[in-house]
Amino acid sequence: MTLEELSSRQRAFADARAWGPFHTPKNLVMALTGEVGELNELFQWLTPEEAAAAPDDPDARARIEDEMADVLLYLVRLADVLGVDLIAAGNAKIDRNETRFPPGVGRTALER
Repeated sequence: MTLEELSSRQRAFADARAWGPFHTPKNLVMALTGEVGELNELFQWLTPEEAAAAPDDPDARARIEDEMADVLLYLVRLADVLGVDLIAAGNAKIDRNETRFPPGVGRTALER
C-alpha cells in the first residue's frame, strides 16, 4: 500500500463517520501530540538497552506498533487535510539536512 492509498483509506474512514468537522488542523495536531505522548510513555523510564530490546517482547511490540500506527495515521490525516505531500516534504527536508549536516563533520547534538 502506498502513502496515498493509506491517506485515501483514512479519509474514507473519517468521512464514513462524519468526522470532517472535527478534523481541523488544530485538533489533528493536538491528537497527534497526544499519541506521540503515549508512544513516549512506553519508553519513558527504560534504559537505552531496555528500549532497544522492547520490540523483542511480543506484548511490548504490540503496544509500540499500535502507538506508532496512531502517530502515523494522525500525521497522514493532517497532511491530507492541509494538502501536504509527505513524501515530497520528507525528501525536501533530507535535502536541506544534507546541506546543514555534511557527512564526516562529526558534530554532536550539543554542538549544533
